[in-house]
Amino acid sequence: MHTKTPWDTLWINANLATFEQNGNPYGAILQGAIAISQDKIAWIGLTSELKQPYENLAHNVYSADNGWITPGLIDCHTHLVYADNRAHEFELRLQGATYEEIAKGGGGIHSTMLATDKVDEDALFAQSAKRLKALIAEGVTTVEIKSGYGLTLEGECKMLSVARRLSESFPVNIQRTFLGAHALPEEFSHCPDDYISWLCDVALPYVKEHQLADAVDAFCEHIGFSFDEVKRFFEKAKSLGLPVKLHADQLSDSKGGLLAAQYQALSADHLEYANEESLIAMKTAGTVAVLLPAAYYYLRETHLPPIASLRAKQIPIAIATDSNPGTAPVMSLLTTMNMACTLFKLTPEEVLLGVTCHAAKALGMDKTHGTLACGKIADLVVWDINAPFELTYWVGYNPCRHIIKSGKIVELK
Repeated sequence: MHTKTPWDTLWINANLATFEQNGNPYGAILQGAIAISQDKIAWIGLTSELKQPYENLAHNVYSADNGWITPGLIDCHTHLVYADNRAHEFELRLQGATYEEIAKGGGGIHSTMLATDKVDEDALFAQSAKRLKALIAEGVTTVEIKSGYGLTLEGECKMLSVARRLSESFPVNIQRTFLGAHALPEEFSHCPDDYISWLCDVALPYVKEHQLADAVDAFCEHIGFSFDEVKRFFEKAKSLGLPVKLHADQLSDSKGGLLAAQYQALSADHLEYANEESLIAMKTAGTVAVLLPAAYYYLRETHLPPIASLRAKQIPIAIATDSNPGTAPVMSLLTTMNMACTLFKLTPEEVLLGVTCHAAKALGMDKTHGTLACGKIADLVVWDINAPFELTYWVGYNPCRHIIKSGKIVELK
């Protein structure tokens, strides 16, 4: 192996879980090496293919000491920016209250909206940063963050601004999603059509003009927004060139998966009650299924997502924390990965694909992220494990040894 110009960085003595289709489970390359130039992967292969001394090949040479290197993990569905918490609602659910009862009693999304409205941007940033750092420490290099706890133009912009500040302050990619259709503000409680009109006529054009979001989301459910209301919202978003995704079929079959597919959504998320018609449409549209086992766990749901049908149709399955204050107060993607195996009976390889290449696809980032391949952004994690499936095995233990973000080793503080 010869390069005209030395690489910036070379990792040797590594086992690589590339998640590329090379005929091996996990796309594995044993005793491999990976080279980085600037912020991209420049070469990948067997360590034995490299000519020694390695120091002639790269400015910086590191040994993984037979550990495993994976792509940086991707948490493709979070509500990470909010104020306060809803621990009291957890207690109410333990006493038998349902999600709907709590929401109708003034709790749920509205209670977080009120708490978030009371704090300024700096305080909101400080609270949210703590949660983000917990994810980064586990090898998460890309996070999607939704708004939806403002439900006014000022409130939503504050949340999206905090998400932008987080991306500027920490070594992580942040994809911002405008979740304007999350719940009805109190002043629109009896006129949801008027709220959808405001979203379409005022909020969406503003978000687009000021480049506040990378995508748009909605909560399609009988306690959220109807099929037709979300359809209006999505039509406006698509006309502005904004990709869409959808909270779909979490509590009932609202044909959310079908609606998402009709608008070529990047993803349909939750899907516990999705029907066959929706899944067929998602397959045709190329829409990713994002499963959220932590919400399933916290709500003590018993209706499983249609795993067998998703597999049979070869619909890509992504896994995410759904980190939020009400139904998934989870700051650990590794724990969520274990939940996906134990609760949804996914295989470790399916789960790891779900937090790498399929999660990248759910964010529209699969051309640049999600696998170890030449030309992709060098977001990598070095793990102190003997096999990739260990990442879904441990609970409460973090085997992350090094995080490489855009080719640079991250120093966690």
